Amino acid sequence: MKQVIFIKKPILFSILIAGGMLLGSGIFLILSIFNIISFNRTPVNGHAETAVNGNPILTALAYEVLECFRDDDFNTLANIAHPEFGVVFSPGATINLTANKRFNTAQIAAMGSDTTVYIWGVYDESGAPIEMTPAEYFAEFIPAKSFLEAPYVVINRIARSGNALENINEVFPDVKFVDFYLPGSERDSSEEQDWSILRIGFEEHSDGLRLTIIIHSKRTD
Repeated sequence: MKQVIFIKKPILFSILIAGGMLLGSGIFLILSIFNIISFNRTPVNGHAETAVNGNPILTALAYEVLECFRDDDFNTLANIAHPEFGVVFSPGATINLTANKRFNTAQIAAMGSDTTVYIWGVYDESGAPIEMTPAEYFAEFIPAKSFLEAPYVVINRIARSGNALENINEVFPDVKFVDFYLPGSERDSSEEQDWSILRIGFEEHSDGLRLTIIIHSKRTD
């Protein structure tokens, strides 16, 4: 005759809860591995990594680009740049391959000592040409120290748009990009007025992802 084992309700209830928690943790782990769900990660070394459909390799490479600008390490930046196409620098959300400045890898490697004044595009507000040396442009449009502390990092999705046309996917249809989003401060009751984004884009090359586009986006009136 089989022995029947009775489990008290409180004990049974605890077992069911524990089993459910284990099952949920296992499902979350599997989905996270395959990047099926969105996730938030604890800041690492001062990097607030909030990724949407996270791609840790892409995110790490984008941070490396920012660190190159912070450290004036243009030799490393040149090694990350696309060897044939080079890198386009767009001071606004709308990319214009005719007006925006594009540098090849040799030019990027020499940026630390380059005092040439280039025309990088035009200011959205006035339409006046942006005439700056590389160091001046980076200080205004790629303030790496600020963007390394960006509280929002979004993968392959535009974090926020202003009035300017967002055309990165049309100009670079195969691009994979990271948005470093600084929300700014609230100057009125309706919305933040001084938000900014640094968008860093890569394309596949025979030896992996290579940098092709860096965009500075902000609110435009």
